[in-house]
Amino acid sequence: MYNLHLSPEQLQIRDTVRDFVAEVIKPHALRPERLEARARPLLVEALDQAAEMGLRTLALSEDRGGAGADNLTCCIVTEELAAGDPDLAAVLAQTSTLAQALFNRLMTAEQRARFLPPFLADQRYHLALAEHEADRHAALGINYHRPQASGAPFKTTAVRAGDGWVVSGSKDGVVGASLATLFVVRASIGEGGVATLLVPRDTPGLSVTETEAATRTRHGACGAVAFDDCHVPAENFLGAESPLAADAGRHIPQDQALNLGIGRAAYEAALDYAQLRTQGGRPIIEHQAIGAKLAEIAIRLEVARAAIWQAAWASDHPDAFADRSLPDLPLATIAAVFASEAIYRAAKDAAECFGAMGVMRDMPLQQYVHDALVCLHSGAGNTDAKLRIAEALARYRRPASAVVLAAE
Repeated sequence: MYNLHLSPEQLQIRDTVRDFVAEVIKPHALRPERLEARARPLLVEALDQAAEMGLRTLALSEDRGGAGADNLTCCIVTEELAAGDPDLAAVLAQTSTLAQALFNRLMTAEQRARFLPPFLADQRYHLALAEHEADRHAALGINYHRPQASGAPFKTTAVRAGDGWVVSGSKDGVVGASLATLFVVRASIGEGGVATLLVPRDTPGLSVTETEAATRTRHGACGAVAFDDCHVPAENFLGAESPLAADAGRHIPQDQALNLGIGRAAYEAALDYAQLRTQGGRPIIEHQAIGAKLAEIAIRLEVARAAIWQAAWASDHPDAFADRSLPDLPLATIAAVFASEAIYRAAKDAAECFGAMGVMRDMPLQQYVHDALVCLHSGAGNTDAKLRIAEALARYRRPASAVVLAAE
């Protein structure tokens, strides 16, 4: 049964992270000089402290050295972190998710023996997925409900050469690119084939260019990664096709939890201000217009949280699809569409509660609206997402490699 009753451990984790955000992250994240769109450096010291708390290895199984948290717990933590700083939340969420996938499931014993000990030993050892390419996402459009056109899914290529692979090409929008130690790279091998390779940051030919905050289309200290004839040993070959994908619609919805944290931060700021600001002899929250606006924000956030938590719970209980307890639909995609639209509206309404102050650049509201807008338009956007939901309604199954590209 789908249960919203959090365990004592989940409540303790949530409260611990919430206190950490209030005491450590927010005082630095809300400095006026950092709210400038083009001056938003990653809070590295706070990131290190969060890693020391175990949030970097949150999803990694206990026998591998992590906390073994389930997907719902990871979403709860991501929301709390994003309420303080979405870039920090994105980096930790990606490292935690990739660590669980790589070290628990995808790596061979030999690969795990090489990569896991240094990962556990260094709190600044972060992981990054280098997959997205500019103008290369497989927008459905005319391909709705029909197979994708044949051809190489990525411009980045991996060619077998002697005892390894030579990787050439570039990726953009790589979360955590500026500080990742190990990149999980997706590249084309031949006609329509895809390989996944583990590429350390110090590999000759690999270079990283950080993206300015004002032009980022994703959160998390994004950057572009270029591969100039990078030689990758054969033992770093992770697999072919799409070992990180499966059904994209049933993934852990941490991106949506991050979006929810942004909306909640905007809502809490508006609520606090409405209780302090007086007009006509009473706090503006007692005026009907502001009260109704805050109520609408709260409704959007609560419904979005319910959709996100249901998708997270479903990813923890895949048997719920098999026994028809849950509909056979991409719940994470459904949550993404609803949350991105609802939370952007909530952030704008929260800014309106401040009047003209809501657009001032040394106030956090303009940043919350900007962050919500990034979530709304990141990846292929909601138009493609809605078409993927429509395909699920018609029980049309797209090939796995096409699902991965469409989900970018």
